Amino acid sequence: MNSGIQNIVISLGAMQVARRIPFDDPEVLNYVRIGYVASQVVIMGAYFYVSYKVSRVFQNTYSPDSGGLVTTTVRDYDLSETSKLLRAAYFGVAMMAFFHLYMKYTQPLFIQALMGLKNLYDAKPVAIHVLGKPAEGDLKRPFKAASMFGAAAGPQTDAASVADAEKKIGAKKED
Repeated sequence: MNSGIQNIVISLGAMQVARRIPFDDPEVLNYVRIGYVASQVVIMGAYFYVSYKVSRVFQNTYSPDSGGLVTTTVRDYDLSETSKLLRAAYFGVAMMAFFHLYMKYTQPLFIQALMGLKNLYDAKPVAIHVLGKPAEGDLKRPFKAASMFGAAAGPQTDAASVADAEKKIGAKKED
């Protein structure tokens, strides 16, 4: 089952469970808040740990990225991917703060706590650097962006695409 369908199934299941939670009870609401904050601490702690671990290792190079040829180190690539994940987590916390504190919605706290942990487990840098999975298949760099409808889209890494990108770069430098 691809990640998009898993997210929908987990979201719908979490919504059904959340409907049965008595959020109007202040004690239950406080436990849900604590659970949400704890999940966010775990998520951000894991991303910071990945950043720390990546910054200690790697000096290999690989290429390209979409839009042309890009040569970078595995270290820099993994740090940039982890930075994207952290920004997404920060944005999620900001949105939840708005929904919960300003709009007074409580169910999203429960749902986002579960979805955040699921996204942490699905994060490719976490799979490689924390779970110890080899960087092969779906975890091969550059990572392919998961698509909800069908195959994952990602940078072109075949020899023809690399050669084409190098030609374009060479043509621009001659001008």
